[in-house]
Amino acid sequence: QVQLVESGGGSVQAGGSLRLSCAASRRTFGSYHMGWFRQAPGKEREFVAVTSWGTNTQYADFVKGRFTISSDNAKNTVYLQMNSLKPEDTAVYYCAARRVESFEWEYGGQGTQVTVSS
Repeated sequence: QVQLVESGGGSVQAGGSLRLSCAASRRTFGSYHMGWFRQAPGKEREFVAVTSWGTNTQYADFVKGRFTISSDNAKNTVYLQMNSLKPEDTAVYYCAARRVESFEWEYGGQGTQVTVSS
């Protein structure tokens, strides 16, 4: 079992920045991929970014060049640095983990709200 706790959400104006954190309850380095997803009101949850603890990072096209996923292996924490935020980035952001041999995101956090005003 892996518990994930997100933090760092809040309200910002368009063009601003936020850094989200996702703390894992135990060491997942080397065993899990760590990802960020988001869900806006009335929309389906969508992929944002994934990292294999600093390697093989991937991003959704709509955040490339604005968001950066990173990790602190010693702290079992993954971050999502969000710059140049837009109102359409408003959503609940979720952290998730899946074992490297799996295709399913098995573990997820409770989410953190990000609100971007114009």
